Order: sequence, then C-alpha cells, then structure tokens
Amino acid sequence: MTDTALRPASVAHLQPLLERLTLEQKAALVQGADFWTTVAVPEIGLRAMTLSDGPAGVRGPRWDEREPSLNLPSGSALAAAWDVDLAYRYGAAAASEARRKGVDVVLGPTINLHRSPLGGRHFECFSEDPELSAELAAAYVRGLQDNGVAATPKHYVANDSETDRFTVDVRVGERALRELYLAPFERAVEAGAWAIMSSYNAVDGVTMTENDLLETPLNSEWGFDGVVISDWTAVRSLDAVPAAQDLAMPGPAPAWADLVEAVRDGRVAEADLDRKVLRLLLLAERVGALGDATPVEPAPVDGPAFARQAAISGTVLLRNEGVLPWDAATLGRIAVIGQNARDARTQGGGSATVIPERVVSPLDAIRAAAPGAEVRYEIGAVVQEGVAEIPLAQLRNPATSEPGLRVAFFDADGTELFAENRRSTSLVWFGGDAPIAASATVVLETLYTPEHSGDIELGFAGANPGRLFVDGHLVLDDAPVIEGTDLGAAFLNPPSLTSTVAVTAGRETAIRVEFSRAPGGPLSGAMSATLGIAPERTDADDLIARAVAEAEASDVAVVVVGTNSKVESEGYDRTSLELPGRQDDLVRAVAATGTPTVVVVNAGSPVVMPWAGEVGAIVQGYFGGQEFGHAVADVLTGAAEPGGRLPTTWPAALADVPVTEVVPTDGRLEYREGIHIGYRAWLRADAAPAFPFGHGLGYTTWSWGAAQRVGDALEITLANTGDRAGKQVVQVYAERADSSVERPERWLVGFATVHAAPGETVTATIAVPPRRLAHWAGEWVVEPGAFTLRAGASVADLPLALEWPTEGGLA
Repeated sequence: MTDTALRPASVAHLQPLLERLTLEQKAALVQGADFWTTVAVPEIGLRAMTLSDGPAGVRGPRWDEREPSLNLPSGSALAAAWDVDLAYRYGAAAASEARRKGVDVVLGPTINLHRSPLGGRHFECFSEDPELSAELAAAYVRGLQDNGVAATPKHYVANDSETDRFTVDVRVGERALRELYLAPFERAVEAGAWAIMSSYNAVDGVTMTENDLLETPLNSEWGFDGVVISDWTAVRSLDAVPAAQDLAMPGPAPAWADLVEAVRDGRVAEADLDRKVLRLLLLAERVGALGDATPVEPAPVDGPAFARQAAISGTVLLRNEGVLPWDAATLGRIAVIGQNARDARTQGGGSATVIPERVVSPLDAIRAAAPGAEVRYEIGAVVQEGVAEIPLAQLRNPATSEPGLRVAFFDADGTELFAENRRSTSLVWFGGDAPIAASATVVLETLYTPEHSGDIELGFAGANPGRLFVDGHLVLDDAPVIEGTDLGAAFLNPPSLTSTVAVTAGRETAIRVEFSRAPGGPLSGAMSATLGIAPERTDADDLIARAVAEAEASDVAVVVVGTNSKVESEGYDRTSLELPGRQDDLVRAVAATGTPTVVVVNAGSPVVMPWAGEVGAIVQGYFGGQEFGHAVADVLTGAAEPGGRLPTTWPAALADVPVTEVVPTDGRLEYREGIHIGYRAWLRADAAPAFPFGHGLGYTTWSWGAAQRVGDALEITLANTGDRAGKQVVQVYAERADSSVERPERWLVGFATVHAAPGETVTATIAVPPRRLAHWAGEWVVEPGAFTLRAGASVADLPLALEWPTEGGLA
C-alpha cells in the first residue's frame, strides 16, 4: 500500500476550534470524563461522547436490567456464517441499538485471532484466519459507521489470550505480525474505522499504549485518521503521549494527571497533544457531537428477528447420520436433556456482556416448534458453577411490593447515600448513578418465595466480604478468595459462597446481604454482586439415570451440552477443552439407549467430543444470542437451513492441538509457531482434527462445476442437486509448492456465500488481488511464478483447482 497518512487538510477546518482551547482543556479532552464518556467543551460546541461495550449488542453506559439490550450472537457465531452481508447488517443492528441507548462509539468488533483454542476470550473474536476475520471486520465497521456510530476494532494488537493480559510481553516475528495479527486491523482501517482500541499487553518489550506500532503501520502506512482509544486503565505513563495513543480511558487517567505540567516543562510536546485533540474533534464531528453536526439516524431494525436469523446463519451442522431434520408432525414424544437446554448461554463472560429483555431457551423453543409432541425435560448433568440469580417471579421488593429487590448504599458512618429498586439479583455497577466509590456498605434486600420445599444452597458471588441474613438470622459471614491478579476476572466472574438453607414452598423468606467495601483501587467506582442459588447437591449418577429413562421413552432425544462462565470468559484462559461436569458421560448414556440422539453444543469455542461417532447428529450453536433457542428449533425441524461453517478447527483431543501456549514464561509469551496457526498448523501436524476449518453440512447436496479466471477474480459454478433450497460457502485457498519462502501448505484467499433453489446452478465470483498471494519481507512481495488456487467446501474438501500465474513484484 502506498503511504496514505492523514493529511492536514482532513482536519484543517477544525484548527480554529483547537486554537480556542486552553492547554488545560486540551489535556482534559484526551482523557475520559468518567467510565464511559468523554469531556464536553460547550464553548466550542463539543458535547460529551458516550462509549459503550459491545460487540455482540450494545450495553450502554449503565449495566442495568431495567435498560435491556439486544443480545446478538457472539463473534465466533457471526464468523461461522461466513457472510459479509450479514456482518454488515450486524453492524447496522448494533448502530440502531447504540443510538437507542445514546451511544456514539461502540467498542467493537473484537478481531484478535483464535491463535489457540485455549484462549479464554475466543468466543468474542471471529476466527483463526486473518482473511475471514478481516473481511467480516470491514463489513461490521461499514455497517456500524454507515449508520453514524463509530466502530472501535480491538484489541490492537496480539491480545490473543488472557493470562497475565495486563503485563504479558508478546514476542512475535514481524512476518507473522503483519500477515496474521495486523491484517484484520488493516482491513478495518481500509473500511474507514473511526477508532481503534489499543490493548493491555506489550509487543516485543513495549506496552501497546506506548508502542511504535500505533504510528507505524497504523497511521503512517495505512492512513488511519481516527482515535486510538486505550483499553480501560491501559495507559501507564506519559510515554503514551508521543506514541500516538489518543484517548486514555476511563478518565481522568491517573497516568496523565500531570500532563499539563509535562507540556509546560517540555517533557511532552504540545504538538503531540494537539494532534490527539484534532482527531477527537474529527471523531465528534463524524458521530454528530460537534457544532451543528447531527447524528445519522440509523435504519430501523427488527432486533429479535435479525438476532434469530443471524443465529441460524451461524449454526453449524457438524455431523448428520440421517437424523435431521426432524419431521415434527410425526414425533409423539421428545426428550430434551441438559442444563443448557433450559438455562442457555447466549453470550460469553466479561465486558461484552449485555442484559437482554428475554432469552429463548432451546427447551421453550422446541415446545413451541413441536406443539403436537409431548416434550419432556431432564437436566442430566449440572453445568453451572457457583450461584445463579434468583428468578424475578419469585422475588418481592420489601419497599415497593413489586417484583425485585431494594439496594441501598451507605457511607462509613452508616448514612444512606442512595437507594434503587432493581429487577435482578445479578448486579453490576460500572458507571451510572450509584455512589459506589463513596459507599462503605451495600445492602441487598428482598422477599423470596420458593416453588419447592427443601434445602437450597443460598449465597452470593462478589469480590467483597459479605454477610447473608435469612429471616433475620445470620447464616453466612465470609470473604470470597480471589484467585490470580486479574482485576477484570475478579470483577466480572467473582467466586461464590453459599450456605444450606431450608425453605418452604409458597412461604416468603426475607433475605438480606450486606457487602463491605474498602476504599481506593483501580476499580473503586465499580462493583459486581450476585445474590443467588447454587445447584442442588443431587447425585450425578441419578441425574444421568433419569435422563436415560426419559430418552428410552421418547421418539428422539436432544442433549444440549455446553460451557459455563468459569470456562469461557474475559480474564482467564482455558486449561482444558473438555465439557464441564458429567456431560460426556451423559451424552454417551443417552446415545446408548438407541433413541436417535442429537447433540447441540452451546459453546463459543471448540470442545472435545469423545462421543462424536456415537450420536446421530451434532449441531454447533455457539453463543447464539437471545434467540438461540428459536435458531436451534428451526434447524432441528428443518424450518431453516443450518447456515454455518467452522471459522476454527475443532480438535478431537487437546493433545493434538498444534498451538497451546497461552501462559507466559517469565512474563513473555513466544509465538514460536510463526505464521502457522489454526488450520495452517494442523496441515503440518501428524494428527487430524475432528472437524476441519470451513466444515459444515446442510440439508441438500451440491455438485461442483468448474473454476475459471476472470482478471483478478475466480469464477466458480456449482449446482444444488438436492430437493430443497440450500446455502453453500465457496472457499478458495492458495498453495505454492515450489515457493522460495516459508509458507503454509495452503491459506484462505477469499470466499463467497451462495444460495440456490433445488436444481439451480449458481456462480460465485471471488476476487483474488495480488495482495492475497503476497508475503511480508519488509514490504509486501508477490513471488513470481504460478500459484495453485483450490476451491471447495472446507480446507479439507477442495474438488476444484486452477493454476494462477503471477509476474511477481510488490503488492
């Protein structure tokens, strides 16, 4: 790419506004005003801009069930659709949500790569491949920004795992950095991204908010003219000022507390500060926060309908031995088994979490989709760890008598500072009105009416010491033990403490929890707490036996297995790819009944499935958003085609995985595998995966016709040879057997999604510009000679091939 660095003319019209600002105002502008907003300067017509976490929905500045959000499928589910148009519409839906919530800047998409399946935030990212991630990132950015809301692709760069994420020093070769990890960000900048988020980690010894990579290639080569926003608290010193770090969040940032003095005494150049301010003003103009500019009105979106369609599009049919689709009209009895069937995970844990107005579970959706069948449920195996919130219908606020609870905040003298009525017992304060920083004690009170009599494991989760009272009696007084040093993990997924409490069905029980808070700390203005009930201590073998009995009495069985918040979340990586609890034993036992068995996997990233060859069908549903249940039911009954293809290789065993190093050694994480991650690494390994990159089945059949070159594009014809309409993802990979440089055995260079009616022949046109064949050697170089392009339905299923001569040179 030629040097297209930001030219002064692009911000020249904002120079007069810059000149009206004092040094103090400029220093304030480059830091947040609080957790989620920037500083306003009414004198120049600048209002505050509101930033919000996504990326799978938009939470808004308050983490509050009273202000619900559309819960879209997670990043890996979106990528599984392999659909650029869908990614654009996804961004547009996020923009509609953002404007509904008064948000100007969405902190997403997350476009780090699936370097290893052990990455804890895998679910939030798109894929293991830079080309797939890059195309979807660009479409998401355009969809969001065409509707007037800024996108913030994150986390720049090499934040591909969570262990020691604040301090880890990633050591990565320049070629791998350029060809893999920077590539999605480059494409997002080409799409016009108005912001980028810098990551916590260091790269090659320098923390990212101070790293030269913020200038080169981001600004000087790619022409980025937007704002580099720090990950929250990632700015550590004034060295971030000359390093092209534009906005320190949240604010005011302690590391830049003496920025004014630093400019005055010459430690920091005012020109560096001015460049940041001009970029912030340009961002404000773009989102309608400056002068007479008004926000673009996003196109209206039917949020639930889109969420359902997106979930279906990303649902992958991994295996089908003629079991699917069901003919629901012929089924008399359906066994639905698994905790995730009733309590579905629609999103992974961490800052990406939003609170939906409703969640459709697979159990409810199957009942609705098969009204003529008797649908029976068994939990089968416990997946949940720790306490889960208490259903709202079982709670009465003692102050209002409405469903919910009362929360009160007290200072050190016991004076009530603030109180609010809430409709959930799982609460997070991260911004908003509650005086968290000034509170010494936070008290939750509710009246709980259980549905069943017996003993329950009542308790709380949080990072603060707590005292639990039941009907006035102290039953628990303890402090959770925080493991590790990741404040984010402790905040978003804190440990639980419980006490056994006897309850009577229909009788109100008064519950009070008092949390003690210590002043200070980086998250002094934030708090999370859950009042809830842990799983009952039922014998695991008995749960499986009950599930088996139900399966034996049914025409079909569907077992929904999945992960929990202790397995896939921001803040920590995975140590295993096994399903938690006794879920593997459960699947084997149900399959052994002989009843046709479908397994639905409710996980955002790969899990090992030792029973894969024993069941009739496997459906990978990912974290499918609030309409996850409907998407599952639509696919099972054939109301919709399973539209997904794997964006990540699925292993049969962790021991087979080529890249598993996510834990730093002496503070360093070496990317020793270089350019060989994901399917690239599998192609060099001895072991075969359970399911290859790009794999996914449908309910029709296809024949592959021919491939021909038309300029710098490949045209591929294929026909739907089945008896129903279908979707196919045409994937094109390049190979270079005689290369003079190290290369993967093959690598993705393009893809296209096609739909065809029964008997219809369609043509997919996939651009293959020279850059897709180039390697990095200090610049982008295309090796002269012939490449081989292969096309098909996965990295392992490529029936078409074509020689692709090149003259070589710079891309």
